[in-house]
Amino acid sequence: MTKETILIVDDEKEIRNLIAIYLKNEGYDILEASDGEEGLNLLKKHKVHLIVLDIMMPNVDGIEMCMKVREIAEMPIIMLSAKSQDMDKIVGLSIGADDYVTKPFNPLELIARIKSQLRRYIKMNRLDSMNESEIEIGDLRINTDTHEVIVNNEKVKLTPREFSILELLARNQGIVMSAEQIYEKVWKEEAIQSENTVMVHIRKIRERIETNPRNPQYIKTVWGVGYKIEKDH
Repeated sequence: MTKETILIVDDEKEIRNLIAIYLKNEGYDILEASDGEEGLNLLKKHKVHLIVLDIMMPNVDGIEMCMKVREIAEMPIIMLSAKSQDMDKIVGLSIGADDYVTKPFNPLELIARIKSQLRRYIKMNRLDSMNESEIEIGDLRINTDTHEVIVNNEKVKLTPREFSILELLARNQGIVMSAEQIYEKVWKEEAIQSENTVMVHIRKIRERIETNPRNPQYIKTVWGVGYKIEKDH
């Protein structure tokens, strides 16, 4: 199991050391920087899961670093500041920070907030990666990694070509695709007299995924144009 890496950016060495001690005790890998410029350089070289970022620093301060990070990455940022005015919190959060902790702080509270942000971030990343490989349309689930198709919680067997057609239509929900377009994208060759070939494959897919193939719920025929899967099920 890989450990999360946390970047601590603060010009006060004592603060960095204090946070690092607590985080290392929790099993995290730590990177340290004394200003925003050094922090940005570390981000180019390492995969970072969360940043603890002081606002008031020489050279590149926390506000500027936060804005630059948000141009390229989405990991959580917890800002630190000796200021407690509401306006400073608003500025920090409005430029992309996820949380704001006022100095002096209780290290245990900071660790709790770090853990909370990391849980949310890791969960969202997991959902995003699932969404890339899993397509869900009503009671129909398509997994493009395992090539599994599940309808009403039951696995359905499709040939590779049938699966490719279904995936193509599912990834283009609401868009009508002609038989020629489907043929060229799935067979990867010029569509010459392809209409019957595609129609036969569509019929076979319907027989496997539709409750009533004559009145299909998923793959609709748009007469004279082509086929589509509706957006909302």
